[in-house]
Parts: sequence; C-alpha cells; structure tokens
Amino acid sequence: VLVGTGADEQLAGYSRHRTKFRNAGWTGLTEELVMEVNRLSSRNLGRDDRIISDHGRESRLPFLDEDVVSFLNSLPIWWKADLNLPRGVGEKLLLRLLAHRLGLTQGAILPKRAIQFGSRIAKMEGGTKKRGTDLCQGL
Repeated sequence: VLVGTGADEQLAGYSRHRTKFRNAGWTGLTEELVMEVNRLSSRNLGRDDRIISDHGRESRLPFLDEDVVSFLNSLPIWWKADLNLPRGVGEKLLLRLLAHRLGLTQGAILPKRAIQFGSRIAKMEGGTKKRGTDLCQGL
C-alpha cells in the first residue's frame, strides 16, 4: 500500500504550519518541520504499520525514502511551500506543481482534508460533531 506519510511533515501540509509561519516566519516554520520529521517514527509509523499489517498488507513510504528526504532537505523551504499563498495552493507547493505538470490540475488545487472528513464518512451519522477517534456506527 502506498502511504503518503512524510509529505505533510516535509512540505508544510498541515494548517498548524500556517500558524507557525504567521507567528515565526520561515525560520520558525523550518524548525517546526524538522521537529515533525524527527518525531514521525514515534508518532505515526508504528501505528500506521500495525493498522496496515493487521489487514495483511505492507506499506511503502515514498516520501520517507532516503533519497527523497535528502533531496527535500537540500531545497529552501520557500520552494517546498509558500504559505503566503491561499490554502490549497501554498502548502505542499512543490508536490502541487508536480501534480499540475502531470495533468492532475484539479487535484493540484484541492485543500487538504483529514481522511475522516475527506471521505465524508463523519456525515453518515447525522449532524452530530465527530472526532477522528470516534467509531462510525453506520458501517
């Protein structure tokens, strides 16, 4: 299973990155991204591996490939993201430009959504507010 883990952490894809950029500029954003990449293994990878393995699959993490990480680390932050641009454009800018060049023009400008909201599964149970950790009763 191809997993996108590492893209948001390296290319400023989370909304909290906009807040950090607004409050601390490029330096603060860079420090935040370094911290997030460094804690990926303790925060996400174990959990994700257990879930994927439980379904008899193996994950592939192209954004955490050593060469990809080295390449992205060699670029200035403003090539990877420009959080002065609107949501759905400025975060993961490098990835969005690549998607656009490959002809994925609509997908290149969609704002990020957490999977539980992007799939609209949270709306299946009516108008009550849902959290990502809530179990969907409609499945």
